[in-house]
Amino acid sequence: DRGDLVTDEIVIGLIEEKLSGANSGGFIFDGFPRTLAQADALDQLLERVGQSLDRVVEMQVDDNALVARITARSTCGSCGEVYNDLAKPIPENGKCTNCGANDFQRRADDNEESLKQRLMEYYKKTPPLIGYYYAQGKIKSVDGLGNIDAVYRKSVV
Repeated sequence: DRGDLVTDEIVIGLIEEKLSGANSGGFIFDGFPRTLAQADALDQLLERVGQSLDRVVEMQVDDNALVARITARSTCGSCGEVYNDLAKPIPENGKCTNCGANDFQRRADDNEESLKQRLMEYYKKTPPLIGYYYAQGKIKSVDGLGNIDAVYRKSVV
């Protein structure tokens, strides 16, 4: 609720659990790794499980726009469908378009104070990763303020 981050050990353990049992066509990490230590741990894990990291997408988003987007987010408590007061509001009838439920929730840490704390952590720890992945030829920087389709197209090219 305070915006603190989960420990590296817990995150790497959860990722290993998922990747060890997975036989899929790939995976996407959202917001991970955040530090060089996490990147090293991820590299070691991927080597152990016979996987590799193809690309790292850096979403560049203005802080104020990010806070506005995240504080407007809500989720259907029944199926997980995501809504946003600005971009995809909850339907006027109050029912989820995916499952018909009316149990919408906001994360406790999706508030301005917690987001500022998370951004501060990001700015303290994450910038060295840009150089780390740039040196490996894996980084792709994308303007994250476009619509979903435009951002997707820019990130996969």
